[in-house]
Amino acid sequence: MEKISPKLSKYKRLYHQLEKLTAPVKDPTSRMATLTALLHHKMKGFFWTGFYLLQTGELLVGPYQGPVACLQLKKDTGVCWAGINTRATVIVDDVDTFPGHIAC
Repeated sequence: MEKISPKLSKYKRLYHQLEKLTAPVKDPTSRMATLTALLHHKMKGFFWTGFYLLQTGELLVGPYQGPVACLQLKKDTGVCWAGINTRATVIVDDVDTFPGHIAC
């Protein structure tokens, strides 16, 4: 039998916990709020956990946990806009070293 890494095992547990918690509600904002709360409190070292929502060409803060965030992210700047502009997931080891990082 194949052994699952502790990290993958934790991710699977969190995924199933989120599925169960969010199943009763279809509202995306409620689901995002629950997801951010769970991840922020279960993942050690997460400083800020949340969503920015693309609305009429602007990235506006959505549900989050952590210190106060920018309400709106400057267009075409930082990791979030890089993901939108490339239409791909952007994974960085250290967000502070990302060109154009936005520190609110």
